[in-house]
Amino acid sequence: MQDGAQDPASADAAPGDDGLATLWARLRADGGAGLRGSLDTLVALRRLAVADIALARAALGRALALAAVAVAFGASGSLLLLAALVAALRLAGLSWLAALLVAAALSLAVTALAAWGTLRYLRHTRLSATRRQLARLGLGDGDGDGGGSDAPPPATTEPPRCV
Repeated sequence: MQDGAQDPASADAAPGDDGLATLWARLRADGGAGLRGSLDTLVALRRLAVADIALARAALGRALALAAVAVAFGASGSLLLLAALVAALRLAGLSWLAALLVAAALSLAVTALAAWGTLRYLRHTRLSATRRQLARLGLGDGDGDGGGSDAPPPATTEPPRCV
């Protein structure tokens, strides 16, 4: 080309196009970084959900084992023990009714203790950590019941009381 002639491609380009290309490159880089951050967040959330489900599965196994212990104790061992207790209470001079009531109270106390232990382990099956993180991301209602509505709570017509 001659010194005075311009390249046809550069003739179409305005003086600000170089800045536009730079802005476009920065926008693409920032968008890629945002996408990578979103993918990293999804991977971390997936790992959390997998760990939470593993914890729930282990807790469910323990809860079932405790429930089996409670049933086994309630069904067989307690019958033998309570029969011996009733016989001993009868020898001590209690009536049949009193001896049977003491035996029933002991049986109910052991059953309640086993049920409490079962419920304690079943709390781990609620996936609380995953629900908390989903609520932080705005993907859940956060209250844990799974059936919340988006409507605001009803307004009260009474003024607040000063106590």
